[in-house]
Amino acid sequence: MDGKNTPIPHSSIPSTAELMLPVLKALADGAETPLSEVRSRVAAALGLNTEDLLKTNPGGKAPLFRVRIKHATNQRKREGLVERVRPAVYRLTEEGAQLLAQEPSEPPPIPPPPEEALDHAARQLSQELEADVLDRVRQADPAFLEQVVVDLMIAMGYGDGDDAMGQVTGGSGDGGIDGTIREDALGLDEVYLQAKKYADGNTVGESALRNFAGAIDAAGAMKGVFVTTSSFTKAARDYVARSPKRIVLIDGDELGRLMVKHDIGVRLKMRYEIKRIDEGYFDVE
Repeated sequence: MDGKNTPIPHSSIPSTAELMLPVLKALADGAETPLSEVRSRVAAALGLNTEDLLKTNPGGKAPLFRVRIKHATNQRKREGLVERVRPAVYRLTEEGAQLLAQEPSEPPPIPPPPEEALDHAARQLSQELEADVLDRVRQADPAFLEQVVVDLMIAMGYGDGDDAMGQVTGGSGDGGIDGTIREDALGLDEVYLQAKKYADGNTVGESALRNFAGAIDAAGAMKGVFVTTSSFTKAARDYVARSPKRIVLIDGDELGRLMVKHDIGVRLKMRYEIKRIDEGYFDVE
């Protein structure tokens, strides 16, 4: 492990609701306890390791376990079961001690913090948009997909992001090449493109990849990108893995994701700015 924070799915460590009872138990001795010690006690009780404690939300900076412990502690404070005696130091209240004495079971789930709810909604909207974009491409003419692939490669930074470095070459007599991206001004290094507009379920097989590799070889090149609106068979992927040519495969799902990520066929509708408390400013541990 390199010690850096690693983005993970929310479900990989306990949720805020699942941490609420462990937080109370960590304060069961009734002593004034720093929040850092609460985290350590809960982590030990749940068997979490150092790697777990460093994991973050996708796009986040603060460790997810640290954030959720803070949310759980604040929730217990709002319920009157925990009190904050000074910055970053907490103590079990009499009501909290009484509840622990009853040996409570896990509390019912609480609504996720607004930031987590927004993050979930954003991911859902993005996934729906990716599917919609892919459907639009499938409904368009094959020539449109060829232009999409060239535009996407330029947007991803190939050809130094210069539109003039990419061109659609598809059509009769294209030799199995639908487009090219020049990676240098003199055209000494090129990426060859192939685009196949198939319906979902109509997979691209090994023979199509062999033909594409042959077309790249005939052009005296080594690199290619094969894009389809459907998917690739295992045999096709195995062939590419064995091929001496450097061929990248992009299936329909990946095409939709990349188009949204690089603003191909989509535009910004609105932007929200989310702010939160700077815990380091208020809680000196």
